Amino acid sequence: MTARPQAWGVRHTVFAMSTTTPTETDFSSPAATGAAAMPASPEVAHGRFEDAQALFSGSLFVGITMMMFNQAGLLTGSTAGLAFVLHYATGWSFGAIYFLINLPFYWFAWKHVGKVFTIKTFVSVALLSAITAFGPRFIHIDYLHPAFAAVAGGLLMGTGVLFLARHKSSLGGATIVSLYAQDKWGIRAGKVQMAIDCTVVALALWVVPLQQVLWSILGAVVMGVFLAVSHRPGRYNGR
Repeated sequence: MTARPQAWGVRHTVFAMSTTTPTETDFSSPAATGAAAMPASPEVAHGRFEDAQALFSGSLFVGITMMMFNQAGLLTGSTAGLAFVLHYATGWSFGAIYFLINLPFYWFAWKHVGKVFTIKTFVSVALLSAITAFGPRFIHIDYLHPAFAAVAGGLLMGTGVLFLARHKSSLGGATIVSLYAQDKWGIRAGKVQMAIDCTVVALALWVVPLQQVLWSILGAVVMGVFLAVSHRPGRYNGR
């Protein structure tokens, strides 16, 4: 990369998905196969400790990914990636750009998704900021190939945001729109997020070498595919 931000506390906030129920046909279900319908499993409410564990674990997984991406010179997507691109294109403060971009998304989440979700999202963002700020003091990788960072990071990030999504949280930004699109129109959140992330990473061609952008797109695709496969409505009854 030509340049990379050094202030981890404000650099990254990343992707998250939702737990919603778009209409879809499951050909393995009893209704589709003609078998007797089984009673639906009741939703199980998460306790406070379970929520705290999930928010910390999810933020930790994403934080490790951010440290890997930073070392390998890769990029994130969502509004953090857009703020990163604008920062290097204009020279404006990344923190100011990122704050301004996210304001309407948090307002949107508060109004259309819910107060609890928005509060949990703020907590997750704070945890991620702390982890990325202090994490390099506790972990260092001597050599990291971008291909490994893209694949392993994409899977780690996908796992982290899945933890958050299942406990009604996120890491903010454009992924709130992905959540709303899945809930409102039945469009898979993973597919929406993949399109957003790949578009943002492609914009980075203005400021970083093509090879690093391609590895970054691979990471976004890996995460998007993981979420599209793993985050399917009806497979998880926690709330």
